Amino acid sequence: MVLPDDSTPPPGRGIFCNRTLNLRSVRAIGYDMDYTLVDYRVDAFERMVYAQARERLASEGWPMDGLDFDARMVTRGLVIDTELGNLVKANRFGFVKRAMHGTRMLEFTEQRDAYAQTLVDLSEPRWVFLNTLFSLSEGCLFAQAVDLLDRGALPRPFEYASLYRHVRARVDAQHLEGHLKAEIAAAPERYIVQDPEAPLALLDQKAAGKRLLLITNSEWSFTSKMMTHAYDRHLPGDMTWRQLFDVVIVAARKPAFFTERGPFFEVVDEAGLLRPLAGPLRAGGIYLGGSAAQVEHDLGVSGDEILYVGDHMFGDVHVSKRTLSWRTALVLRELEAEVSALEDYRPSELRLMVLMREKETLEARLSRARLALQRLHAGYGPASAADAASLEARVQDLRGQLLALDAEIGPLAKAGTEMTNARWGLLTRAGNDKSHLTRQIERYADIYTSRVSNFLHATPYAYFRSPRGSLPHDPGDHFTAYTVTP
Repeated sequence: MVLPDDSTPPPGRGIFCNRTLNLRSVRAIGYDMDYTLVDYRVDAFERMVYAQARERLASEGWPMDGLDFDARMVTRGLVIDTELGNLVKANRFGFVKRAMHGTRMLEFTEQRDAYAQTLVDLSEPRWVFLNTLFSLSEGCLFAQAVDLLDRGALPRPFEYASLYRHVRARVDAQHLEGHLKAEIAAAPERYIVQDPEAPLALLDQKAAGKRLLLITNSEWSFTSKMMTHAYDRHLPGDMTWRQLFDVVIVAARKPAFFTERGPFFEVVDEAGLLRPLAGPLRAGGIYLGGSAAQVEHDLGVSGDEILYVGDHMFGDVHVSKRTLSWRTALVLRELEAEVSALEDYRPSELRLMVLMREKETLEARLSRARLALQRLHAGYGPASAADAASLEARVQDLRGQLLALDAEIGPLAKAGTEMTNARWGLLTRAGNDKSHLTRQIERYADIYTSRVSNFLHATPYAYFRSPRGSLPHDPGDHFTAYTVTP
């Protein structure tokens, strides 16, 4: 692969910065594996999880015939409301902007009645945040289970909260019992997306003096097969993926890996034979369990000298940032489609901005005309140059202009809320505001990007600078949220 010196990645392949990060000051880079170093075909992977969980529920007497996985029904960043049996999308302040009960999207009035006085607070057990692509099968199956419960079709009664726990347990079992990973390991070409650029990006980092760590919750046998399939064919000569990493840690038990002090075991052969670790971690070693605290101690790095890269908002990014002050990078695979959709929508957005400025001007004129009419009828304030009939006519004319303007604005605004997903829109937006997911990204991810190989374009010497934050009173092309004039 030859990259020109001035190569610029496509817009969706950029690395986006929330907090300034100088890669030159980073001494170690840790990576998660699933959906980070190894990218899966989401529909195939989650469809298999769904199918196995559905089979388990069917064996319990649930009427599962006719149900199938719908990859468009649920997206990362949604929140399950276990009290009402809904999936919701909230903005950064916790206000619900869209909601679905079972598989049916709620009408505006239903949503308002359900959530007018409710804020989504992820610290409360009522709310379950779908913060990884592994959550899609769970969300889809829960939504369909709510429909079954509402129809009285389940073999025993549930509340929505207990229904969620039951479904979640059946989905989790597919990850824990080994059938799922055994099937993937048997046919990795069906599930793994090859990315030839990722190994080169890691080689660049290693050659630049970074200590590379692989820290995954997957067990050794699965990790070895996935990494071999995804990396070895793209490495030079006889090099294997294991030579990329200074330390490999499997079955890490994240997030407990970052918060607790568990013992390390050394993996001593390809079959996964273990022995208790005696002494410090060794370069090139493969280990099971352990703790981030010992990694810091044995490698002589800590805090902001370490960058950790993962796809799980809580298990990778949130907890490593909050507990250890590591620098953090979130892999958000959907970002490429999102950026592409925003680029395609840009001409419509520019037209919408023009129309909204016109709408704000007309609304201001209407407000002044109504105020003049109010003062005239009530007999206070400065005398108006126009009589009541003229003011009434002006009010009606302006309202007519606004209705005509709304008719043009409406389709443009609606298209903007349906980009990438007709039900939920963009991951990073909730209406005109930032989504709850975006708020989490801003708080805990120093940088975010769509895939690990994007570091190839940035180089190990990049200096990521966060943009200047904007405020409502800053000059520029700001417009208020679209609303229909009453």
